[in-house]
Amino acid sequence: MAWTDRRRRPVHALRSAATAIRVVPAATGTIDSFSAGVGGVSSSVVTVTADGADGSALGSGIVLDTDGLILTNAHVVAAGSRFSVRLADGRTASATLVGSDAAADIALLRAGDLAGLTPAVLGSDATLRVGDAVLAFGSPLGLAGTVTSGIVSALDRPVDDMTGLIQTDAAINHGNSGGALVDTAGRVVGINVAIATTGQDEGSIGLGFAIPVDTVRAVVTRLTRGEEPA
Repeated sequence: MAWTDRRRRPVHALRSAATAIRVVPAATGTIDSFSAGVGGVSSSVVTVTADGADGSALGSGIVLDTDGLILTNAHVVAAGSRFSVRLADGRTASATLVGSDAAADIALLRAGDLAGLTPAVLGSDATLRVGDAVLAFGSPLGLAGTVTSGIVSALDRPVDDMTGLIQTDAAINHGNSGGALVDTAGRVVGINVAIATTGQDEGSIGLGFAIPVDTVRAVVTRLTRGEEPA
């Protein structure tokens, strides 16, 4: 750009151009912020730990009811025999496995001796559109209470043996599994389940995937009834 080229324009001309710009403080509320919605959702997101003979697995989950029903991914709890959850306020509790559907990659835990739980608000993925803003909640790399933002990048994506997934460029990393993908109204629209990598880097490259919440809701209903996976 000509006005930044010191070889073609004298210094005083640059100063004149700079002083001609008015700097006006942004008015309150003119900067997009998700902070109001984040506060409500964060209290419903938990860190899930599964301990087994071969080690420990760490993931995320969401509170479904005030009695301690926790939703997470089946692959988070698959190798575990002992489970615990850590709430956003730092409280921890042991949990038992209610049921698991490996094909759908959904599992339910029941955490005991916890009062004052805030259930997540489940929305619907039926009206999601590519370009909609979304937030990803969870404990990536063990960093509890992490929130990232992005958009719905694509819908109905097949990944490995799963189909119909929501693709997002919100940063999702190891430990986010079982956490919530949320719309800007604070409603859960998906459950984080997988990321794509280049093979050289296992971190986020902007290709994350979530199970649509309407699919999740149907699986949760079956598991709470004690029915076999479909």
